[in-house]
Amino acid sequence: MAESPANEALTRVAFPNAKVNLGLQVRNRRKDGYHNIEGLFLPVPWQDTLELEVLEAGNTHEINSLGLAIPGAPEDNLIIKAAFLLQKEVDLPPMRFHLIKSIPMGAGLGGGSANGAFALKLINEHFNLGLDHVELEAYAARLGSDCPFFIQNVCAHVSGRGERVRPMPLQIEGWWIALLNPGIHIRTADAFNGITPNDDRPGLGDWKGTGPTDWTGALQNDFTKPVAEQHPAIQEALDRLTQHGATFADMSGSGSTVFGFFQDAPPPELMSNCPAHWRTWQGQFT
Repeated sequence: MAESPANEALTRVAFPNAKVNLGLQVRNRRKDGYHNIEGLFLPVPWQDTLELEVLEAGNTHEINSLGLAIPGAPEDNLIIKAAFLLQKEVDLPPMRFHLIKSIPMGAGLGGGSANGAFALKLINEHFNLGLDHVELEAYAARLGSDCPFFIQNVCAHVSGRGERVRPMPLQIEGWWIALLNPGIHIRTADAFNGITPNDDRPGLGDWKGTGPTDWTGALQNDFTKPVAEQHPAIQEALDRLTQHGATFADMSGSGSTVFGFFQDAPPPELMSNCPAHWRTWQGQFT
């Protein structure tokens, strides 16, 4: 890796986005204790705001956050871990990160993973490190399983532990997506306890060029049924989407956010009649 050249600008801003899993299969357990997965991942423009600020020498990397509260110690945040990860390879000045957190956590949307991946990209761009997406994905894989996806940040087939990312264009232009988060934090380990890995089925590598009308009854998330059985509010959210005309609906990741695709803008009552503590978002793919 090249040494970091001086950069006159003291700040740089990015907008880490969420993702949804259009399909998610849990397959065999690996020797490292993780499971192999196969998934179709789709970026969704529900965004946080992340600013990198260069500090004077003598300080250390730090993070300030606004918006949704982030549990855990600052040093455990993937943004800070990203800074120290690259610091092992190249001489970097201390940085302060400012995060406005909007994407719910523990929600299956990959918000924390996106923050870590975008921090890597911000540092790479700001200090002209010259890392390509393959190198950045390798660093991202050291942060977490979902992190590599957010480096290229395009529709993709994701496999292995999440480190193998293959772009897969889908036909979603003009479609609307609605996300409902019933405010339940799902521990990934608990979600895994409710499923049985299955290798005796086709993978998800063959969906290039498809769209929501192709997915109903064909794509599914292994976590949806067991997690929804444990948390009735998730099933309620899924039912709400289908009752209001979603062409395709499912849960993202290990939950608790559910999503639905609509050919036209979702009816206003879909969002307005949700319980007050639910978080909702909708947008159109262009």
